[in-house]
Amino acid sequence: MTNHRRIIIGDVHGHYDTLLALMESMAPNANDQIYFLGDLIDRGPKSAQVVDFVIKNQYKCLLGNHEEMLLDVVGSGETSVELYQGWLYSGGNATVASYDSKIPQEHLDWMKSLPLYLDLGDIWLVHAGISPQIPLSQQTSEQFCWIREEFHRLPKPYFSDKLIITGHTITFTLPGVQPGQIAKGNGWLNIETGAYHHISGWLTALDVTSNKVYQANTQDGRLRTMPLKRALAEVDLSQIRSRKSRKRA
Repeated sequence: MTNHRRIIIGDVHGHYDTLLALMESMAPNANDQIYFLGDLIDRGPKSAQVVDFVIKNQYKCLLGNHEEMLLDVVGSGETSVELYQGWLYSGGNATVASYDSKIPQEHLDWMKSLPLYLDLGDIWLVHAGISPQIPLSQQTSEQFCWIREEFHRLPKPYFSDKLIITGHTITFTLPGVQPGQIAKGNGWLNIETGAYHHISGWLTALDVTSNKVYQANTQDGRLRTMPLKRALAEVDLSQIRSRKSRKRA
């Protein structure tokens, strides 16, 4: 029997207080392995605190599309007005405010170091998904951080021996899934339950060792824990709209 848990946490989006409540409800010990799927920042009020928390605890984290947007604007050395406005519109204004308009170099360097995916053997973590049309070795952040419908419509599992776990797309926007539910497709689970969204407010963590789901709500402070099978909802693949993925979405 394993003496540690593997816990995957969905998109926090600056909701630091809710993250702390979620962590307290899970009560991880020093042996537990904690993984974040990216999008720590934007939209919520305390992005700087979330990033600082993850760095100081040395938790593993993936690059999300919102970290990539920030780096495109702040970390590249060149500032495009179009990119800057696009990031602010996507919730970057809240991040700027949380940093008091100055993001420390330590945080930028840390974001630049974030991997696009993590292979845990039986589990494969990625922020958005994976393209079935492109060899894995040729895929980039365009796919790993931004893909949506092409991945969700997978007719069969991408890996024969690995479960893909993602964030990025709020689960209730997928057909057949209600707010707060975890979406299940062919060979993948999506645990981005919309912490920042008024329709949901749930921040989700999945303990893949015991198949247990922990959730905390940003709006009313509710906490709940349930077996994974009770939180799952099958996505109706026939109802997923076929459209070209847009990177800046």
